[in-house]
Amino acid sequence: MQNEDQNSLIKQLKDFIPKTIIISKNKAKAWEYGYNEKYDFIVISKSGQIQDIIEIEGLRIALPKPPSEIYSRSKTKSEQYWEAFDYPKTLQKIKSIFQWHDAPSSFKNEWVDYIEKEFDRRDEGFWFLNNGIETYITGSHYMYIQWTKIDIGLPDYRDANRVFYLHWEACKADKRSFGQDYLKIRRSGFSYMASEESANIGTISKDARLGILSKTGADAKKMFTDKVVPIVNNYPFFFKPVQDGMDKPKTELAFRVPASKITKKNMYVEDEDIVEGLDTSIDWKNTGDNSYDGEKLKLLIHDESKKWEKPNNILNNWRVTKTCLRLGSKVIGKCMMGSTANALEKGGGNGKKLYFDSKVGKRNRNGQTKSGLYSLFIPMEYNMEGFIDIHGMPVFRTPEKPILGIDREFIKQGAIDYWEAEVDSLKSDPDALNEFYRQFPRTESHAFRDESKESLFNLTKIYQQIDYNDSLIKDRFITKGSFSWKDGIKDTKVIWTPNNRGRFVVSWTPNKLLQNNKHTKNGIFYPGNEHMGAFGCDSYDISGTVGGGASNGALHGMTKFHMDEGPTNEFFLEYVARPQTAEIFFEEVLMACVFYGMPILIENNKPRLLYHFKNRGYRGYSINRPDKGYNKLSKTEKELGGIPNSSEDIKQAHAAAIESYIEKYVGLDLLETFRDNDIMGSMYFTRTLEDWARFNINNRTKFDASISSGLAIMANQKSLYQPVKKNSKIKLNFAKYDNKGSYSQIIK
Repeated sequence: MQNEDQNSLIKQLKDFIPKTIIISKNKAKAWEYGYNEKYDFIVISKSGQIQDIIEIEGLRIALPKPPSEIYSRSKTKSEQYWEAFDYPKTLQKIKSIFQWHDAPSSFKNEWVDYIEKEFDRRDEGFWFLNNGIETYITGSHYMYIQWTKIDIGLPDYRDANRVFYLHWEACKADKRSFGQDYLKIRRSGFSYMASEESANIGTISKDARLGILSKTGADAKKMFTDKVVPIVNNYPFFFKPVQDGMDKPKTELAFRVPASKITKKNMYVEDEDIVEGLDTSIDWKNTGDNSYDGEKLKLLIHDESKKWEKPNNILNNWRVTKTCLRLGSKVIGKCMMGSTANALEKGGGNGKKLYFDSKVGKRNRNGQTKSGLYSLFIPMEYNMEGFIDIHGMPVFRTPEKPILGIDREFIKQGAIDYWEAEVDSLKSDPDALNEFYRQFPRTESHAFRDESKESLFNLTKIYQQIDYNDSLIKDRFITKGSFSWKDGIKDTKVIWTPNNRGRFVVSWTPNKLLQNNKHTKNGIFYPGNEHMGAFGCDSYDISGTVGGGASNGALHGMTKFHMDEGPTNEFFLEYVARPQTAEIFFEEVLMACVFYGMPILIENNKPRLLYHFKNRGYRGYSINRPDKGYNKLSKTEKELGGIPNSSEDIKQAHAAAIESYIEKYVGLDLLETFRDNDIMGSMYFTRTLEDWARFNINNRTKFDASISSGLAIMANQKSLYQPVKKNSKIKLNFAKYDNKGSYSQIIK
């Protein structure tokens, strides 16, 4: 066993609700399967009883109460692990429900308990002892490792897959959810797990339709013919409906006669309803924006969803197929979506947006995420082939002694050590390295790592910083929150309030003496901390847009060298959002400037924010364009301040400012030009770093964070852009004074 917390994918919620409540409702078997609104968790128990409450990716899940007797393959702790049960050879001879009905009573009596038990495990899940730990797997997970034949026989038990299935069961149980968006590593087993679930649900559902999509139609067909069909065909007779057509269909599995749940009460009965059939089918569709448009689905499998390349678009397709899973406001079907990610321009960008739109921490008033799905990410080290021990647990670091793996071979190296060695060997080849990151990500940013060949800036430094940021306990370095006027009275003091729903992300706030530091001159407010830093802003003028595809407003705060308390030459605030109205954005920008007491450089092609500052009396906060003297400014520039975005010189200066900052303050300084080579940069805002990585100087409109952050750098370096003063040819004879002594005297 490794020293690392191997259960970190699952967070145990201690005392989430009083134990007395759990005991009382358990006694009455009153816990209902599904979302419990009162306690805000999802019950995946079908027995009416729960025990442990866990959290996976922000999703709180109540697990079933363990039974009084839990299966164990051995009394020895180390010999307790998952091992599939043998399918009795006698039952293997029965190929259909019709043969069962024709079998003698003595035969049925002998095997009915076994069959009943398998149906119960399929429905309710299964408990077993794993290295001394009481371990629960869902019914779908049981069907996968007990009854799913894959290319190498039966699948291995992996604890990472247990997490996957617990999360999936919660998605199924939650009436608010449209399903799961799984961000995975290569060869994690998702295609087989999704195929198993398609077979599992398809063979027990009546009057249902199940669909399969992939990055291409050929891939969807291959998943259907090579995985789904064989899994169904290899089910035991009591799980396998009789199907229409061929045993190995190419386009559709149609179930005519279902496998009824055989029990002691009905084992002799041949119900006429059974002969009527399930009327359920599983098929696949060619890849396209309108695949399955207008159809009603019980289950949709979305394989390789983050690899849809143009002209196909996973976002457009999901908008269509989402409607196939609901009737009005009621969710009637679920989607199981999983994939590694392509480079951003090859489908990864759309996949990334869909994934982050599926974060459960961000819900609308209907209680749903923006996409309707729930995202799940399992890092490479938890599910890497060759690094899983016999108990299904990951071996993170190289062990002192070899550890027996699930393939019965000894593990001599840790997954993380292997991964780090691969990364080191690929550092000279950025594109190969980024591909490796995408295939075997340890973080979400690894999974969406982009190609490097068209980047304007030093990607090595940017990604060094991103990887470092991912390793941090973020709550200790950055905080989300919002600003507000004290007691709601404008132009008084601004208050900072930490708030997970806030649009601001900050790494530093000044001490109370420096907060709200401003002064007034001729009725105009001026910032009192101009010597400490400045803001940059990419604004917008229109509140709403047709189609909702408009860019965000962006604001960045950055310090410069100063002698007061606080960081120097460091970004301390990031804001990238588009509130419901432009006026909300304007006021939030203003409050940030007032709170920090710092001026702001704003692009003036969209002047409403500049007018907001002027009309409220804060013209003194708006920085004039630094590349022109005051007398050279236009009338509007004198009135409002700001800097144009149309000048080619300014575009180049803006990009150069970001480039210079990255070289000095981002990632590692291996040449020790600015700091020791083992000291990482202190740029903690990963969203901005990712924006820099993709920045295109010829199409700047997409990069709100890059625009505002670059302006913040320029605002702090105004002297670099000031025009060179020409020497006057007019010679004036000024008197010279000797200032020694008590009085000045003219030097003759």
